[in-house]
Amino acid sequence: MIANVEITGVGAYTTDDSTKKYIKKKIGGLDRLAPRHARKSLRAEVKVAEVNRDKGNKYEVEVLLYVPDKVITAKDSTMNVLAAVDIVEAKLATQLRKYKQENLPHVGRRKLLDRFKRSYAREQ
Repeated sequence: MIANVEITGVGAYTTDDSTKKYIKKKIGGLDRLAPRHARKSLRAEVKVAEVNRDKGNKYEVEVLLYVPDKVITAKDSTMNVLAAVDIVEAKLATQLRKYKQENLPHVGRRKLLDRFKRSYAREQ
């Protein structure tokens, strides 16, 4: 779990305890996707705002995830706060996978030469 998850309501909106618990559960669980060297320094800031739009009230959730050498952001707005948190969590998960693949050189490259050796041996 990410230890530092700061949840703030923007403007007049304040989050209740059940929403805070849900956000900590969803965003805090993203540490399993981060590289091991970055897990201790992970920090997340969650901003929840109520936005009045033409077709009704919407809730906007923005998450800033601080990893070493980079800040990963995701933002979404829907009719429900919990749905917006789910969508933002999915966006952050894909960005964290991409970050992990960029920073760890051995991921996805194991046994690459073995494939060529086996295919070359079959041809002869």
